[in-house]
Amino acid sequence: MNATDRTPADLLRSALAADPARPLVTFYDDATGERVELSVATFANWVAKTANLLQGELSAEPGDRVALLLPAHWQTAVWLLACSSVGVVAEVAGDPGAADIVVSGPDTLDAARACSGERVALALRPLGGRFPQAPSGFADYAVEVPSQGDRFVAYAPVSPEEAALVVAGREFSGAEVVERARADAGGLGLTGPGSRVLSGLGYDTWEGLAAGLYGPLASGGSVVLCRHLGQLGEDALAKRIESERVTSVSR
Repeated sequence: MNATDRTPADLLRSALAADPARPLVTFYDDATGERVELSVATFANWVAKTANLLQGELSAEPGDRVALLLPAHWQTAVWLLACSSVGVVAEVAGDPGAADIVVSGPDTLDAARACSGERVALALRPLGGRFPQAPSGFADYAVEVPSQGDRFVAYAPVSPEEAALVVAGREFSGAEVVERARADAGGLGLTGPGSRVLSGLGYDTWEGLAAGLYGPLASGGSVVLCRHLGQLGEDALAKRIESERVTSVSR
């Protein structure tokens, strides 16, 4: 974290410069048994590839609206930071009919077809796997993203004062996301490097985004992001907290 960081993408660049090898997002899906751990460097690589897909293949420009019809998931976190890198507005659970681009998980494809612009589908399978057959009218993210470049340079400067995120009906600029993430980090138990929050919250509220992505990024900490956490018993949760060296819990 750097005091001059003004956008979420700035926070990621600072994290990459400070310690690229440290864990940033550890993801569990307790319905499938999946576990994925992404270091800062690996996460940043996914973000760069996704931002290149957005800018180069989908022709996204600053100010465009991207409806993210996705659950709390490591790939959703990647898309949020890719949107920040390009300067487009990430609308979590946004209206696809009013969006320039829609990014959908497998359970929201019918709703996503209301978007008249570009459509991208994520299978949300373990290890970022592709659909057995791409949904009609959608680009399969897992097919399109591997060939994208590992470095990203925005065509146009991203203003921290412009809209960057819409969640639960509230719009935030990039600077507001950073400021609020910093302000909320302490209450989440994220006090600096080594802090590790376990979050079972969804990404459809600010609180879920703060615990599940922005707070760890702003504080130099990390997150254990758990989908379907309710399927995990208390004893198994206690073991996870111990094995993952969790320092605080949000659920």
